[in-house]
Amino acid sequence: MGETKQKVSLGQEIVTMAKTNIRDYMMYIALVCIMIFFAIQTNGGFLQARNIANLINQAGYVAVMAIGMTLILIISHIDLSVGYVAGFCGAIAAILMTKYNVNEWVAILVVLVLGLLIGLYQGLLVTRVGVPAFVTTLAGMFIFRGLLNLSLQETGTIIIPNKGFNALSNGFIPDIAPGEGFHKVTMLIAVIMVIAMIYTQIKSRKNKVKYNFDVSSAPVFSFKLIALSAVILIVMWILASYQGLPWTAVIVGVVLFIYNYMLNKTKLGRAIYGIGGNAQAAELSGINVKRVTLFAFCSVSVMAALGGVLYTSRLQSATPTAGVGFELDAIASSYIGGVAVSGGVGRVTNTIIGALVIMSLTNGMNLMGIDISYQYVVKGLIFIIAVAFDVRTRKK
Repeated sequence: MGETKQKVSLGQEIVTMAKTNIRDYMMYIALVCIMIFFAIQTNGGFLQARNIANLINQAGYVAVMAIGMTLILIISHIDLSVGYVAGFCGAIAAILMTKYNVNEWVAILVVLVLGLLIGLYQGLLVTRVGVPAFVTTLAGMFIFRGLLNLSLQETGTIIIPNKGFNALSNGFIPDIAPGEGFHKVTMLIAVIMVIAMIYTQIKSRKNKVKYNFDVSSAPVFSFKLIALSAVILIVMWILASYQGLPWTAVIVGVVLFIYNYMLNKTKLGRAIYGIGGNAQAAELSGINVKRVTLFAFCSVSVMAALGGVLYTSRLQSATPTAGVGFELDAIASSYIGGVAVSGGVGRVTNTIIGALVIMSLTNGMNLMGIDISYQYVVKGLIFIIAVAFDVRTRKK
């Protein structure tokens, strides 16, 4: 298929690429189809700048939790407690800021450390005591749901007046000259993103050619770069025409960059994939499976705490119902994003697409006024279709 192999027609190459990468492409196709459907059903309202910004803010807490969940699923474990860990950590942040007048950045740091300790506790139960992850985190779901209710028992819902904290999931990055109707910094970031994307893609392709790996032909590769650049520029243009890039997108982008680099460029990342592929073989090859597993549990709990911060900021309040179903959205986002049911396969970049699929469904159905009961049915069907598709394509 690549330039280092025998020549094939452009059409044959495209068909071969589609068949080979059908799992990766399908989620993008699904996202585009969902957006087109809701754009038609809402007379274009779904694709308006205001709603796109709203969608990004809505998806933020699910995206960071799903990134953490991806690591757990890759190593063939699961964490069912992340929803109420997020709700509990959000409540603690609200209590610190309203009752004890703690600075918002200190409060956020405290709850992230709290998330780390929760992950350490659950990870040690799994790796040292030998309690299965399903049982450990199911128990954690009950424990942190109870702690959430206890923490808000006296006050009920806590309204957060802190503007800096609330801006995390409701605010936008500042502009050079605000008030002129177009956000220039957002477009500057878009140009930087496109340049960085093109540079990394070209560098990756050169490395593959150097080691005689298959690569796509120059026309296909160029088309891919043009298409990705166009998507980035169009989305950022839409946001720039409103109020600019939301802070939520910046936070998710930083988290995504860190985790993507860790999984693809470090020994720890290779160890995570190795454990997911075959834990016994990874142990025999010198990987400390228990230590890596402990890291994964600490990681997912820290991301749950960050998700709780973003959700609480989004609502500008802490509520006893925070965390309900969060773990389901995070798990579904990971699987829709291509994490293998059997473990060992998954990418955090695709997980973000999975989160956008889930939240686009929620956002679009809300705009259409569809009852919440039907929304759960639709999301459940999409989830099972995604997993069934994954299983079938892997068999082939």
